[in-house]
Amino acid sequence: MLVISQHITLPDTDIEMQAIRSQGAGGQNVNKVATAIHLRFDVAASSLPETYKERVLALRDRRISKDGVIVIKAQQHRSQEKNRVEALSRLQTLLQTVTTAPKPRRPTRPSGGSKQRRLDQKTKRGQLKTLRGNVDFP
Repeated sequence: MLVISQHITLPDTDIEMQAIRSQGAGGQNVNKVATAIHLRFDVAASSLPETYKERVLALRDRRISKDGVIVIKAQQHRSQEKNRVEALSRLQTLLQTVTTAPKPRRPTRPSGGSKQRRLDQKTKRGQLKTLRGNVDFP
């Protein structure tokens, strides 16, 4: 069971994992034990709500194919279990970006109040500079 958010959990049947032998430089098998994990997640066949499926398919990510299959490869750890956990956490973060609501954007143009404050600060600084320049020392 993969928990994505408070309301959404994915059953293990939605996620397909395959163990693969790690390969070194030149293509030789580094060790005979299959440590690398390829995680495969079919978005269309999953139990995600339809709105989230559409958002996942709209994401621009190289791990998502055109037919809606997410393939995540994890092979940096020597143990298969660590690679499995790594692949699941990557899938979880990818799906969390879709389920969380985007932050409200700040207005790009400065508001009228901030323009006025900036202008006031500028004039204060200008007045102080002129005062400093006009001081006569006895």
